[in-house]
Parts: sequence; structure tokens; C-alpha cells
Amino acid sequence: MKELQIIEHQNQRVLLTSQLAESYGTTTDVVTKNFNRNKERYQESKHYFTLEGEEKKKFINQGQFDRGLKNAKVVYLWTERGAFLHAKSLNTDKAWEVYDSLVEHYFKSREAKPKSLPTNYKEALLQLVAEIEEKEKLQLTTKMQEQQIAELKPKADYCDIILKNKGLSTINAIAKDYGMSATSMNKKLHELGVQYKQGNQWFLYYTYQDKGYTQSQTIDITRSDGSADITMHTKWTQKGRLFLYELLKANGIIPMIERERK
Repeated sequence: MKELQIIEHQNQRVLLTSQLAESYGTTTDVVTKNFNRNKERYQESKHYFTLEGEEKKKFINQGQFDRGLKNAKVVYLWTERGAFLHAKSLNTDKAWEVYDSLVEHYFKSREAKPKSLPTNYKEALLQLVAEIEEKEKLQLTTKMQEQQIAELKPKADYCDIILKNKGLSTINAIAKDYGMSATSMNKKLHELGVQYKQGNQWFLYYTYQDKGYTQSQTIDITRSDGSADITMHTKWTQKGRLFLYELLKANGIIPMIERERK
């Protein structure tokens, strides 16, 4: 990982949005969009600091920053906890690997400075109290991070289920994940403009036909009157299931596994 310019604010190390994005192998736009999409999960002064006006000007004058930052209306500074939430939002191996490295070599390194030895009994007691308070603080941070993981985990769990399944899924199986029947799910996808019905068969609208969301095959059948005919069976790819997940969630419909955790 590229060596980061050390930035401190309110007696703790922080990262600029550009530093966070570059470290995680993404763009500032992605980081900003993740933040705006999950803004209710972030707390100012805990996960980030917002600098504007004179406070921003004073901060920038203290360091060597590019012109883009100087022209920005607002500057966000991300704490260790904020970096954690962004790693969780990205949820990639690289993001987690970098997050661990940031904690070890950037955020914690500030605390790793050698401590001066106490010269008397009072100083020894004060140092001991400070160490106990720091230990309790770290334990509290761990508990808070565990809760944040639990709060964010339902999405990861369902996406993991999808990604681990490399095969195709029927609409019946997908509907079951949402506690719905295949008929109800098909109607809902029609309402959302994904597919239309012709005869007894559902077809994707043209917009979605070349996205790799489904795979279909025709099957020869014999009707009850003995006549030969064909029918088409359509199954959803994992890419298609992820598309449905995002679409349905945007419309207030979430999988059973996520409802059970609420």
C-alpha cells in the first residue's frame, strides 16, 4: 500500500476521501455515493468530520494539499471507524486487507510512540489509569464494530448466498427467498417493468434481454390431446438475481433472511 500523508484532526489520525478511495482501489465518487446511500449509519465526530468555511481554510493552510481540495466546498475527514464502515460497504477482499493494514500501520501507529517512564509514584498511577482507560476504550470500540457488522451483515449474507451458487435459479426458488409465490413474484416484476406476459410465458422487456440476467431453453412437449408443441423454460443467472435483489430492495421488498434479522 502506498505510504499515506499523515493527517491529524482533533488529536486523532484521519484520512481524506481521496486517500481512502485510492487505498481501497476505488474512486472518490464510489466512496461518496456509498456514504450518501448509507448516511444514517454514519455519525459525525465518530465516523467522520466535516470541514467548511474558515475551519476548512485553516485545516488546508496547515498542510500540503492539491488544488482540488482547496476548491472543494466541503472536506470530509474519515476516522478509523469511518474507514471500517466504508470497507464494509465495499465488501471486497482488497478493502478488508487494506483496512487491516490501515489500522495496524496508520491509525494505531500514532499510539505506538514510546512512553516515557514515570519518575515518581504519582506519575506511575496516572499512567496506569490512562492504560486502563485506553483498554476499556478499545474494548468498547470492538463491541461497537461487532454491532455494526451485525447491522450490515444481512445484505452480505444474502449476496453471499447468491454468489456462492454458480448455477441457475428458477423464479420459484427466488420467490421463496422473499416469502412469495412464483405467480406473485412474476406479477411484481411485471409491475416494475422487468418482464411482460405473452400466452403462458414471461419474457424480459428488450432493455434487459442482453444483460445476461436469464438463460432460456425450449423443450418439446406433448399436449393432453396428443399434439406436439414446445415451451420455454427461463432461469435466472446469479447476475440476474443480484439485479433483482437491488431492484426489489429499492422498492421496499427485501429477502426473508434480512427481515428475520431486524
